[in-house]
Amino acid sequence: MKSAITQLLGIQYPIFQGGMAWIAESTLAAAVSNAGGLGIIAGGSAPIDYLREQIRRCKSLTDKPFGVNIMLMSPNAQELAQLVVDEKVPVVTTGAGNPGKFMAAWKEAGVKVIPVVPSVALAVRMERAGADAVIAEGTESGGHIGENTTMCLVPQVVDAVSIPVIAAGGIADGRGVAASFMLGAQGVQVGTRFLAADECQIHPTYKELVVKAKDTDSVVTGRYTGHPCRNVRTKFTKKLASGEKDGSLTPDEFEQLTLGSLRKAVQDGNLEEGSFLCGAIAGMINDIKPAKEIIEEMFAQADKLLGK
Repeated sequence: MKSAITQLLGIQYPIFQGGMAWIAESTLAAAVSNAGGLGIIAGGSAPIDYLREQIRRCKSLTDKPFGVNIMLMSPNAQELAQLVVDEKVPVVTTGAGNPGKFMAAWKEAGVKVIPVVPSVALAVRMERAGADAVIAEGTESGGHIGENTTMCLVPQVVDAVSIPVIAAGGIADGRGVAASFMLGAQGVQVGTRFLAADECQIHPTYKELVVKAKDTDSVVTGRYTGHPCRNVRTKFTKKLASGEKDGSLTPDEFEQLTLGSLRKAVQDGNLEEGSFLCGAIAGMINDIKPAKEIIEEMFAQADKLLGK
């Protein structure tokens, strides 16, 4: 399935694996890249030595393009921006801020820069700054979210910029891929579906929650802190949502409770203290299989639908 994104990056399928903090590491990224998509290693706030090791390990597992995601609000964003240059990472995706101050160095090093945007205004700014493409991410996504939906956001971003647009948020099968292309996107970014990939290294409890989730098992917490986050519904998220609603948790207490909660979910499967970040699409995910099968099934279905 050819598009402006497959041509830009030299990949077989126009699909990115989301840069999910604590989740998107070298094993999953390499599996997605080997399957013809673009695997992504999440930078987050991880130590630079660890990220260097992950990048080099990914290179040892695949000879295909892959990327690194940089959360610009992370305290080590400057170091990570330099690391991707030093390690000759072909693609960078960014979130939570404006990557403008790093753009010149990245472009000089030949790095393709593709920011995640929750609004038309930021998409336009990123194009002016020199971005090669943008990822328009709707509120259906897991993790930190904006308020606009994918269905509304993607066509508006497509109309506002001339660079390729990747759709993200609420995409788990070929129907979502086909719909994204009909909205004008040139590719998709998928996170939650890859939580149920064999190669995803999260705790088995996390995978089980995703596979067993129903359409009503997605909950957003933290809006009053300014950092809304979409999770799978658990006792912990119910506690957070309740405290937020009735005022029994102040924003500071909320932040303290959730500090380190993603790591507790990913590594320990801790249902009492873990934040199991997950998109609203989880109710469509019913099985665990290799990343290659996930991608091939999605695009076989999308091809059939778009062929009509």
